[in-house]
Amino acid sequence: MMKKFINGPEYVTDELLMGMGLAYGDLIEIEGHMVISKDLEKADRVTVVTYGGSGHEPALQCYVGKGALDISVVGDIFASPSGKMVFEALKKADKGHGILLLTLNYAGDQLAGKQAMMMAKKAGMNVRQVITDEEVRFDPNGEDNKRGLAGAVAMYHIAGAAAAAGKSLDEVAAICQRYAENMGSITVKVTDATHPQNGMSFGDLGETEFMEIGAGQHGEGGGTRVPMQSAKGTVATVAKTLVDAVGIKAGDKVFAMINGCGATTMMEMLILYKDTVEYLEAMGVKVVANMVGEILTVQEAGGFQMNLARWDDEIEALWNTPVHTPVFFKE
Repeated sequence: MMKKFINGPEYVTDELLMGMGLAYGDLIEIEGHMVISKDLEKADRVTVVTYGGSGHEPALQCYVGKGALDISVVGDIFASPSGKMVFEALKKADKGHGILLLTLNYAGDQLAGKQAMMMAKKAGMNVRQVITDEEVRFDPNGEDNKRGLAGAVAMYHIAGAAAAAGKSLDEVAAICQRYAENMGSITVKVTDATHPQNGMSFGDLGETEFMEIGAGQHGEGGGTRVPMQSAKGTVATVAKTLVDAVGIKAGDKVFAMINGCGATTMMEMLILYKDTVEYLEAMGVKVVANMVGEILTVQEAGGFQMNLARWDDEIEALWNTPVHTPVFFKE
C-alpha cells in the first residue's frame, strides 16, 4: 500500500511548486510551472534553462539560482513539460546574449526540446542546445539507451559559472558539450519506486536478493540483475565500467558523484563514496570535487547512481566559483 503525504494526486506538482516558492522565496520565484532564479532579473549575460518531469526532487528545479540555472520548467510526475512551455521559458530567459538549453536524453524531453528549438528559431532567438546522454551500458547485450542521468546536475553549475564569467553563448555551449562528452553514469537499483499519483510500481525487482545494475532512472529495464554485493564490490564493478567507458587514466582529475535514488541512507552513500575514492586513487586518479547525497531521485527507490567526469583546469576553476540554489550552496 502506498503511503505518501499528499492532498490529492491531481495537485502534487502544483503543490510541491507552491511549497518551493514558500521555502526558498529569497532565491526563486514560481510562475506557473516555471521555477525562476531571482538572479535572472538583472542578468546581463548568457542564461541557462532546463526542463523535465517532477518527482525527482531535488532535481531538476532545486538547482535554480545564482551561478546555476536561470529557469527550470517542471512537468507533471515523470513527464516532460510541453515544447510550448519550454519555449515560454526561453523567451523569459532571453537577456540579449543568447540562451543555453540543457536537455536530458529521454523521448519526451527530446520531443519538447525539438519543438521549443523550432519555435525559438522561428522567433529569431539565439538558442543553443546541449544534450546529456551519459548513461554507460552495463549489459554488453542490452540496449544502448544512453539516458541522461544525474550527471546533468553538476553541469548546471558549470554552465551557470561560465555564463556568470561573461563567456559567449558559443563558449558556454562548447564547455558544456565537452563536459557531456567526458562523463559517464550508471544506476544501481535495489528496490522499486511507486508513482505518487496512482501507486503503480516502477519495475518488478520486488523483495528479492538481487540488485539491478544499469536500470533506468524511473526503473526502466536495460539493467543486469546480480546477487546483492557489498559496497566495495559494487563500486569496483561499476567504477571499472565507467573508467573504461570515459577513458579515465592515471594522472587524470575526476569529479565523483554518488547520487541516492530516494531511499538509500546517507550512511550507505558515504561508504560508497569512500570506496569510489579509494578505487580511483589506487589507479593514480585524483578526485578533485564531488557531490554526495540525494541529487536526482525517483521517489522512494532504493539504490544509487555513480557519475564520474574527467575534468580539465577550466572546468575545475568554474566549479570553484560561488553558487547558491535551494539545495546547493558554495561561497
